[in-house]
Amino acid sequence: MSGVTARIVVERRGVDVAIEVATGECVAVIGPNGAGKSTVVEALAGLLPIDAGRVVLGGTVVSDQRRTVPAHRRRIGLVAQRPDLFPFLDVVGNVAFGPRAAGVRRAAARARALRALAALGIDDLAGRSPDALSGGQAQRVAIARALATDPAVLLLDEPTSALDVSARDEVRAALRTAIGGRPSILVTHDPVEVVALADRVVVVEHGRVVEDGTPAAVLGRPTSAFAAAFSGLALVRGTATAGGIATDGGGELASGTHAVPPGRPALGAFHPTAAVLTRDGAGPERTVTSLEPRDGLVRVRAGDLVADLTLARVTALGIGPGDAVHADVPASELAVYAPRG
Repeated sequence: MSGVTARIVVERRGVDVAIEVATGECVAVIGPNGAGKSTVVEALAGLLPIDAGRVVLGGTVVSDQRRTVPAHRRRIGLVAQRPDLFPFLDVVGNVAFGPRAAGVRRAAARARALRALAALGIDDLAGRSPDALSGGQAQRVAIARALATDPAVLLLDEPTSALDVSARDEVRAALRTAIGGRPSILVTHDPVEVVALADRVVVVEHGRVVEDGTPAAVLGRPTSAFAAAFSGLALVRGTATAGGIATDGGGELASGTHAVPPGRPALGAFHPTAAVLTRDGAGPERTVTSLEPRDGLVRVRAGDLVADLTLARVTALGIGPGDAVHADVPASELAVYAPRG
């Protein structure tokens, strides 16, 4: 089974994305809303024509300037946000629908459906009606339905985003089984999903790939603002010094994790809860630009620096937009590294 090689150009959406997925690899595609992620999925699935480029799935050219293979002939297994099971078919009938639509005889399609359900550990649901399933059960049936078509490629389009938190773990386990050596593309807004499922991460912004690397590299040492926010980190840009980073906004931060020669472009990453704000203390001086509620804390944005503080601390400081503060980060909490590429 071959992987995916694609360059997807859709001019009216401002998208020009190249992506490769090796056999057995799961690539997570992340990015802000409107970045082009859905365009990539639709083009790969055959639901959207491309203006330029080429899509190769499983060793077969399915889109280029001369031809476009229709969606039903692409051997794509698509798992979307919602399962959309047929209410008039039982579970095994839903899972067997794909093979039947491809011309497989009824008995063989049913056998294939039962194998897919068993592979995910939900063969006990075979005779149930879709309206008798929980959200997590229905999504696992949708995964089995994709598997039953013997897809060359799996497209996972935010497969757990519509589920309760309690159901996500069991669906992720089913997805790990489904991926099983199959080239897969995962579109998600969930960092846990990336860590649990992906071998590689591609970050798309404004219709272009801006980062590509392992989850550890992209989430641990992000180079784009979106990847930093996605991983829960704050990112500061500047120039490496002997002991840290001279920030583009002015001032220097010390770092205990530092391997960039002085004078070179550098990035600094830290968790916003590690930042220390004072009215008159250590660290670069900045002007507060906004206060935002954030997971029980208050996110204070001050130029290129960010701090997550308790409401009590913000009240004690008496700060608001327009006020001057000093922002510092303990050296042990700041990683300074070179931009990739």
